[in-house]
Amino acid sequence: MKRAAADVIQEYGPFQGVDEVAGVTCDGRQIWFASGDKLNALDPASGKIGRTIDVAAHAGTAFDGRYLFQIAEDRIQKIDPTTGEVQSTIPAPGGGGDSGLAWAEGSLWVGQHRDRKIHQIDPGTGAILRTIESNRFVTGVTWVDGELWHGTWEANESELRRIDPQSGEVLQSLDMPPGTNISGVESDGGDRFYCGGGDSGTVRVVRRPAHRP
Repeated sequence: MKRAAADVIQEYGPFQGVDEVAGVTCDGRQIWFASGDKLNALDPASGKIGRTIDVAAHAGTAFDGRYLFQIAEDRIQKIDPTTGEVQSTIPAPGGGGDSGLAWAEGSLWVGQHRDRKIHQIDPGTGAILRTIESNRFVTGVTWVDGELWHGTWEANESELRRIDPQSGEVLQSLDMPPGTNISGVESDGGDRFYCGGGDSGTVRVVRRPAHRP
């Protein structure tokens, strides 16, 4: 396994009225993050929140190219980002113990926090298609270029991990600086990870290392 210090290159926030950042995703233009009772659209150029959607937003957030998906306690909501309306809901596999959320390969990928698992689920029904085991708490999930990464936060230590999507073996680890925890993670599709900063109320940007097979 390759291990290195995470390269934190930028930090957004804290933001007025935001006590905690949970799930994080991006739609190609904006960074969306969950903050308990709303979803916030952050402009990465200005660092300002452009708009908010009043909806339960307790954990992971994902975007499929058209809709936002948001964990709210024991369910996952499908939200139209234009209108803010909830289109449908499905049960979350962890029944309220869910954390990270990502969209890839036509499926949702859901972290189960204290159960240390990542589930691939059917976005229409919530049925579990397969499960990957981890050996640390899972607090964020993202895919980029065929790589599966997840965030951890345990014993006040956090890291970003690249894992084998079949076996769950840890292939690469980026250690966050002391006191900077990860509550959600999303790739921008390039060389950046957007990481929720939990009760710091911030979103941190971590450089994705160049991948060498």
